[in-house]
Amino acid sequence: MDKIDIGDAELAVWREGAGDPVFLVSGLGGRAAFWSELVPALSSKFDVITHDHRGTGASTKSTITYSVSQMANDVLVLMDNLGVAQAAVVGHSTGGAIAQHLALKHPDRLTKIVLSATWAGPSPYFQTLFELRAQMLREAGPEAYLVDGILRAYPPDTLSENPDLLSGTREERLAAFPGEEIELSRVSAVLAHDFRDQISQIAVPTQVICAADDQITPVGFSHELIEKIPNAQSVILPHGGHFMPRVATQEYNAAVLTFLSGSNSES
Repeated sequence: MDKIDIGDAELAVWREGAGDPVFLVSGLGGRAAFWSELVPALSSKFDVITHDHRGTGASTKSTITYSVSQMANDVLVLMDNLGVAQAAVVGHSTGGAIAQHLALKHPDRLTKIVLSATWAGPSPYFQTLFELRAQMLREAGPEAYLVDGILRAYPPDTLSENPDLLSGTREERLAAFPGEEIELSRVSAVLAHDFRDQISQIAVPTQVICAADDQITPVGFSHELIEKIPNAQSVILPHGGHFMPRVATQEYNAAVLTFLSGSNSES
């Protein structure tokens, strides 16, 4: 791990492999550790870069007003500091919102994007879900909030078959919890993301990948992205929930690797 100074914060960064650069940008939890199953699959072909978002993990716990544009700018500044002129970006959930922002505002910095279990803009279901989660954090505390997130992120059968996953993940996420102020601000950033009227302008080669049983960003969000982004490649996995990279790992890794390895004309 390296600590990279981006001006008003330090970001914890991991870099593995060689080849064309690929940034893996995680979701609301914000930590590079989310990608532990994908990094080995990509690092034999690519220069794989992961980071803890500002406010999470080993990065600076900035008490700022978080937004998707601010998170995207952190990625851009990180690219500059690492000397990366262009890169592919794999963005999961909130990371996918960040990837949309970069593709629309800074397309010259990207070669490809993978929009993983993400959304273009909120629905009544999504709005209610995250407002309820924020209320749970304020009123019931971090442990209840985090357990609720685990129950929603993994398919029920996965948790039933792997009970240690529930307890272990709860303990690990509780130990890494950034604090109520930062988490609530990041939830507000999630709720504010809405690029529905712009995503048809995305010209960067795009893969949209999700699981059909995702409870947090239901498959309809991915259908919308596929329909609106020109020539977007579609991968709908039958099972995996919101955390499909950690549940349907083999299928997910194969799909992402195939897309990133293909020429732009093939994607």
